[in-house]
Amino acid sequence: MKEEAGRKVAIIGGGPAGLMAAEALAQRGIAADVYDAMPSVGRKFLLAGIGGLNLTHSESYPAFVSRYGERAAQIDLLLRGFDAGALRAWAHGLGVETFVGSSGRVFPREMKAAPLLRAWLSRLREAGVRIHVRHRWQGWNEDGSLRFDTADGELAVRADATLLALGGGSWKKLGSDGRWLPWLAERGVATAPLLPSNCGFDAGWSAFFADKFAGEPLKSVGLSFQGGDGRAFQRVGECVITQSGIEGSLIYACSALLRDEILRAGSATCYLDLIPAWDEARVLAEVTHPRGSRSLSSHLQSRLNLKGARAGILRECLDKDRFQNPAALAAAIKRLPLTLTATRPMDEAISTAGGVCFSALDSRQMLSALPGVFCAGEMLDWEAPTGGYLLTACFASGRAAGIGLAEWLAAE
Repeated sequence: MKEEAGRKVAIIGGGPAGLMAAEALAQRGIAADVYDAMPSVGRKFLLAGIGGLNLTHSESYPAFVSRYGERAAQIDLLLRGFDAGALRAWAHGLGVETFVGSSGRVFPREMKAAPLLRAWLSRLREAGVRIHVRHRWQGWNEDGSLRFDTADGELAVRADATLLALGGGSWKKLGSDGRWLPWLAERGVATAPLLPSNCGFDAGWSAFFADKFAGEPLKSVGLSFQGGDGRAFQRVGECVITQSGIEGSLIYACSALLRDEILRAGSATCYLDLIPAWDEARVLAEVTHPRGSRSLSSHLQSRLNLKGARAGILRECLDKDRFQNPAALAAAIKRLPLTLTATRPMDEAISTAGGVCFSALDSRQMLSALPGVFCAGEMLDWEAPTGGYLLTACFASGRAAGIGLAEWLAAE
């Protein structure tokens, strides 16, 4: 086994959190070595930018922090050092201009991740950061050195300090496989099981409905949910019918509540408002309007513009008796029960919850059970909806962990 020795800071994971930690260290005169299992760094970051890189969000700070739910207090401490405004300024410093979209989301002017990543990596290398790809971390050797699998065989790296930015458990093909969790747990680090977040759900569609409508969007529909734990959700947005159930931005925004309800009760029933711009009285008036010789389906399309996937899901979720009852039909159009039975597999999820508990970290993001080992990014136990919140917190936590590591080294 080859061995690298000498005074060294090792960062394991070349995503936004790991690279931001490397930058924070470089600014303090510490040139770190970044190790990544993939052939190149930032692969999930690049994937996130395929449809337009949503860097962050422009909403007010209190609203922004609230998006982190039960971990809002912990993420708040990180964002105070590097918030959405700081992230935009940082991107501008790399020559990447940003703009605010109609939804309040912030994007690079070119809508792509690759130019930003190229400029960033160039600056990091100029600052002395060394990047090692195709180095898959395998935990620690008995002597405490870091163990890597490489194309040239096993490599042992002795580091004065280590920063882990290993991602969560989704998108294994891009390097986030969660294999690290038991290695930390075995060493006394408090962890929570990894769970899918920003994910789709199974709904048990009939074969007819699935074959006809899979891939069809439900635009401008309302979603409401009241969990058994008291948490509630209500919003208008867009989602997509899938072969097995439902996914999309509106579902992702509620995914944590729906997932936790399924874990608690075995299923979760949410409610769709198929015409959120109309009140129930207006819907009832249109449903009961004389339809003459027209079929009920034609009547609903003519009077309420209910067609396609919205009309299909109405029939799918209502039995024949309720569909033929005008009052019950009108009520269902405004509040259609949709029972979800399971999350989609974790590897299909955009992100994950669970990981290293914040209680396992000190104020510098160092593991109390493993002095000299720091953690950042999605491997920590937090989650957030899509909309730029995930990336912002990964950048902020990477920066905070890098600063914490530098302070620890100075004290040592």
